[in-house]
This record gives sequence, structure tokens and C-alpha cells, in this order.
Amino acid sequence: MDLESLNEKQKEAVFETDGPVLILAGAGSGKTKVLTTKVAYLINEKEVEPYNVLAITFTNKAAKEMKERIYKILGPKAYQIQISTFHSLGVLILRENYEELGFDKNITILDSEDSLTIIKKILKNMNLDSKIYNPRTIRNKISSAKNELITSKDYARFAGNEYEKIVTEVFERYETKTKNTNSVDFDDLLLLPIKLFKKCPLILKQYQERFKYILVDEYQDTNEAQYTLIKMLSAKHKNLCVVGDIDQSIYGFRGANYRNILNFEKDYKNAKTILLEENYRSTGNILNVANDIIKNNKKRKEKNLWTKNEAGVKIKYHRAYDEKDEAHYVGSKIKKLISKGISKKEIAVLYRTNAQSRNMEEELLEENIPYKVVGSFYFYNRKEIKDLISYLKLIYNHHDDVSLMRIINVPKRQIGPKTIANIASKAAEYGCSLYEAISDGKELSFKLLIEDLTRQSEDLSLTELVDLILDKTGMKAELEKEKTIEAEVRLENLEEFKSITKNFEENNGIVSLEEFLLEISLVSDVEEHKNNDDVVTLMTVHAAKGLEFEHVFIIGLEEGLFPHFNSVDNPEDLEEERRLCYVAVTRAKKELTLVNAKRRMIYGNTSQNPPSRFISEIDEKYLDSDEVSEKKVKKEEMIDENITYNLGDKVIHEKYGEGIIVGIGSVLTIAFSHKYGIIKMMKGHKSIRKVEK
Repeated sequence: MDLESLNEKQKEAVFETDGPVLILAGAGSGKTKVLTTKVAYLINEKEVEPYNVLAITFTNKAAKEMKERIYKILGPKAYQIQISTFHSLGVLILRENYEELGFDKNITILDSEDSLTIIKKILKNMNLDSKIYNPRTIRNKISSAKNELITSKDYARFAGNEYEKIVTEVFERYETKTKNTNSVDFDDLLLLPIKLFKKCPLILKQYQERFKYILVDEYQDTNEAQYTLIKMLSAKHKNLCVVGDIDQSIYGFRGANYRNILNFEKDYKNAKTILLEENYRSTGNILNVANDIIKNNKKRKEKNLWTKNEAGVKIKYHRAYDEKDEAHYVGSKIKKLISKGISKKEIAVLYRTNAQSRNMEEELLEENIPYKVVGSFYFYNRKEIKDLISYLKLIYNHHDDVSLMRIINVPKRQIGPKTIANIASKAAEYGCSLYEAISDGKELSFKLLIEDLTRQSEDLSLTELVDLILDKTGMKAELEKEKTIEAEVRLENLEEFKSITKNFEENNGIVSLEEFLLEISLVSDVEEHKNNDDVVTLMTVHAAKGLEFEHVFIIGLEEGLFPHFNSVDNPEDLEEERRLCYVAVTRAKKELTLVNAKRRMIYGNTSQNPPSRFISEIDEKYLDSDEVSEKKVKKEEMIDENITYNLGDKVIHEKYGEGIIVGIGSVLTIAFSHKYGIIKMMKGHKSIRKVEK
């Protein structure tokens, strides 16, 4: 055991083995090293039986890493220690006591998709419309209730309206169905052990004797069920060591309760608290910035990160003109780092929402810099974006069989494979496209929808057309009803697509579906998105927790974006946003760059947001600030909304020459020479001017 490599506070955390211990471990303070050394110390020095130690982490990856580290110190003894996630522990308890809980031995564990399938069947049996009673939403409500230790009987007491009463009935049927099929879901793996221990105190006593020493990592991320389970197991011996950092509690939306770590000393009166404040990851300046930001949170334990590392360079703060300029600035800095020999895998760009990745992706593609988007697909490869583009393609070309096949049942229209096969065989027989072969059934409704969208597209801008598609097809409504984090992200991406159409219209003045589809096909047809380790990483801050990079860029630091507009009116949510910013800052080892934009087009709307409050919380002495000169063409200079037009007005276009206005809607329809024909243009665009009579 290498105890000498530990600092004094780390040693104190390792040696404090009896009674409740709270280790507040700051970012980069070596908490994994402390945890693994502590487990080894208990067994090697304190002669605790490996069988009597329970170590709990939050992910299978973290549990595997801990096992490997402990094996290197202890050898085969490590295999006798229960090192697992909360859910793996639940499986163990369930397998050892299935009869007491009324199950047979061959229990099936359902994943979230299995649960969803059961809920869909229940809704069908109840003759309920899944468009009104969204299966995913109901599954999430049941899951959240279970994690708060609420059964269907408890839920019934809170059901105040008709919708909640339906959820209660689905919940009851779901519980019956899983029990009758000898199945449990992931939430049951936490709920059933608690139920068992309440019902059978003798069984609880056996586990308390077995797990005399309990260690829990990432304690700030525990929910109600996890908290209760640990409290019950540790109640007898109270040799409970929890490790965590209130300042890195960023999963409130998943049910994590940061109060569990704040209240530890209240729950365990004689608890020993140890602060790990020495950081081994970052430079002094990066830590000073992190401390400046997080000290503004009221609900936290006082802690100040410090390091023996050098102070390092100041933190770069750049205020760009707009989101394109922001991406260009970051792209040019990344290019410079790579030219200096910095490994691409040591560079990361972090942002608050998935939709922000698009401009960065396009910039890096242009600069030929390989990258990967963690936790998400390349923007144009995301399912919802491909679906939307397929609608645009089919509106432009009714004979596009590939696009039709993709979206004929998106959202679900009960047009199954058999129907599609019948259409395909009819098309083959008559030698026509699938679209032409459609003549009846639910598929005819789809065809009529496309024809209606095609008709209306004649008088709409591209951005208005996208809005119409999202609305009329039901794509938007389906995702809104789902009420899941995944659905929110997909909605954000669809809204962000409107920024692409808006930019295209403003930059070119043209409202041509043909030109637009050609333009995006050039960007979206990218083969280089293969697995490659040495690439720049793009990711949300949530996805970055636990990772580190030499060079980190945090973009979009504006009010309404980071902190997110959903949080600014709620003090608790705002504190979570600040913790998120702290997590982002502490990912950086050598250099940190903070970037925002004076104006930003996001979700198709241009807004001018002030810099994030988190910037103003940083002492200026740690910042190296600069601002870009406003050299870019402003939107106001591109489009004059005060110009009026009449049918028959003559105009001159800088590329197409002289033309006559033959149609006025939300866009202009202009007849140019035979060479160019009729083209739709944005009103008041700088590329056209009226010829005075």
C-alpha cells in the first residue's frame, strides 16, 4: 500500500475507519485514490474481512475501475468485496430473498424499453389514446414515484385530476403485471430491498452484520430510495463513509437530492467531516475562477480548492459578435493549439445545450479538424433532423421513395411494414413511385398531408415551412407530450434547425427549397465521422462530469443560455446552474477559455443576451479579456423591413439582373429572365433593390 503518496488530508480520510465519516472531495482532489486506498487499508491494516465491506458507486464503469485498482493492491481478496452500483446491490439482495418478496427464482429484470412496452399494452387494453396519455410520460411518472418510495396506493392519494387518476390506474396495472410475470424494473431493484427490510427486520439485521463497513461514492447524487437503503444498512454499526461534493451536484432533474450530503451531519450526530481541497488537476488560476463562481451559492459546505501546481496563464475571456463568430474564434484557437503539437484528444468544447454543437461542428468541418460529439450524434445524423429533412425532400420531390419510406410512419400513423410492402409491390407493378401508388387507407391521409404542405410551401419562407411541418405532421406535439429529457433535446435540435434556414435566407435572400437542400447535402454528407481517438471533443457540461482535458473552451456563457432561462427565476435551479458552471471550469487542466456572443441566433430567433452572471462573479485579475470589433454585416444591414412592394414593381438583383414582382406573400415571387425564371426572395433583402418608376 502506497500511503506515502497521499497528502495529510487524504491520509486522515483513509485512517478514519470507525463511525460515520463525510469526505467532501473537491474536483480533482484524488477521491478515487482515497476510496480505493481506504478499502485496502480496512482489509490489510484493520483486518476487516473483505466479505464485510460494501463499496457503492454510481456507474458500472466506476465500479469496474475501483475493482481493478483494489485488485492491484490486494490481489484475489478484492473479488470477495461487494463493489457495485446501487442496482447491482439490489439484484444481490433480491436473488438472496426472492421468496420473502413473493417471487420465483427466475426473475426477469426489465429495462426501460421493456417497461414502456408493458405500459403501451396497458393503455391499449384501457382503450386510451396514446397521443393524450403518452406512454413515456407515464413511465417517467411511475419511475419518479418509485424513486421517491411512492407506491401506486400512495400515488392514488395524490391524484387530484382526471389525468393523474388514469396514471394511478396504469401504475396499479403495471405493478400487477410485473408481479404476475415474475419481473422487476430498475426502480424495483431499490424499492424492493427497502420493502423487504421493513417487512423482515431479521433479514435487515443479517445484512447489517454482513456489511459492517459501507463506503458510498458521489453521495451528492443519491435519490430518496438510495439514501433510505444506505441509512437502513448502516443503522447498526454506523461505519458509513460517504464521499461527494455538493458543488458538483448537477443531476437534480434526475431526482438526485443534494440535501442528502448537506444533512449528513444531522443524520449522524458524531460524524467526522474531512475536506479534500488540494487539487492535482488544474492550474492555480483555473481554481481561483472556480472558487470565485461557486462561493456565490448559499446551499453548500464551505470549501476552497487550492493547488501546488503553477498559477498558469490567465483565463481567456472572449466576447464574440455572434454564434458564427464564436465558433470561428474557437475553431481558430483549436487550429493554433494543434499546430503547436497539442494532442486533439486534450481539447474539449463544452456547452449547456446539445443544440449549440451545430455551429462548432460546421466550423471544425470547414477547418478539417476531426472531432466527436459525446453523448449525441453528429447534428445532421440525428434521427429527428433526418426525419425533418426527409419531409422537406418529399415536399420538393414527390418521387423521392427513400424519404417517403423514412417518414410515412413518423410520427406513428399505424402504417405498418405490410402496408408499405403492398404500396411497394403496386409501385413496381405500375412502374411508378411509391407516392403515386398510394390511393387509399391511412397512407392516403399521409399523401394528402404532403400535398397540403406542398401547396402551402409556395407562399412561405423556409423557416415558416419548417414551423408548418413540425406543427402539421405532429412531430412537435409528439415530443412535447413525451415530457422526457431526451424529447426536450430532440425538440431543441428541431428548433435549432430553424437557425439553419434563417441563416440561409438572410445570407442569400433566396427562399428556394431546391437551393437549400443542395446546400445542406454538402454539409451533411460527411464520411469522416468514424471512431477515432485523437479528435477534439464536443459535449454538454452534464456529459463532461468526471472527465478532464488540458484545454477547455466553454461557449455560450450568456444569460438565458448558461444559466439556462428555465432556471433564472428559481433560486434552487440557479444554484444548480452555478454548480454546472463550476463542473465545466474544473474540467480544465492547463488552459481555460470562456466565450459568449453579443447576439445569437438559436432555435431560429436572434436575441441579444447580456454576458452570463457567472462571468461577473470572477475577479478580473484572473481574466485576460478581449472583444471582437463589429466588423460583420449586421442583420439590420441585410434586411430592410420597411420597404413596401406592389405587384408589377421592377427590381434589380445583384446576381439575377432585372425582374418583375409577380407575387407577394410572406416572401416575394420575382420573374427574372428566361435564364433564371421565377425565384422566391426574402422581402427587403440587401441583394435586391426597387427600380423607381
